[in-house]
Amino acid sequence: MELRPYLRRAQFYETDSMAVVHHANYVHWMEEARVDFMDQMGYPYSRCTVEEGIDFALTGIQCRYKGMVRFGDTVSITMSITRLSHARVTIRYCMRDAKDGTLRFEGESEHFFYNNRTGRPVALKRVLPELYHGLEALCVEEAD
Repeated sequence: MELRPYLRRAQFYETDSMAVVHHANYVHWMEEARVDFMDQMGYPYSRCTVEEGIDFALTGIQCRYKGMVRFGDTVSITMSITRLSHARVTIRYCMRDAKDGTLRFEGESEHFFYNNRTGRPVALKRVLPELYHGLEALCVEEAD
C-alpha cells in the first residue's frame, strides 16, 4: 500500500511577526499527518482510540528544521514507519515544499501502545492485529 502525502497550507495564525511558521506548529502538523495516515490505512484514529480503547502515547520527538515555511506555503508531508515492535512504533516525517520539493523539515516521533481505559501498555500485535500488520507492511526498516 502506498500512502499519498498529507498536504498542509500554512495559516496566518501559525506564523510569527516575520510571517514564518512558528516552530511548535510542525509538531501539530506531524499529528495531523499521523491521523491522515491512519485514515488512509483504513483504520481511523478514532476507531483505534474511541472504539477499541488503544492509544499511542508519545515518548519522544525529534525535529530538524531545514528551511522556513511561510504564510500561504503548502507543504507535502510524507511518513514512514522506521521501527515497529509489539509495544512501540517510531514514525519519520518529511515535509517538503509542495511546489518545488525543497526539504523544509524532518522529524521523528516515538510512541508506545496502551489501553486508554486501564492506562496499561499493550502488545498491539495481540490486541489489534489488523492495525499491527498494516503498520508492519509499511515499515521501511526493522519490525519485531
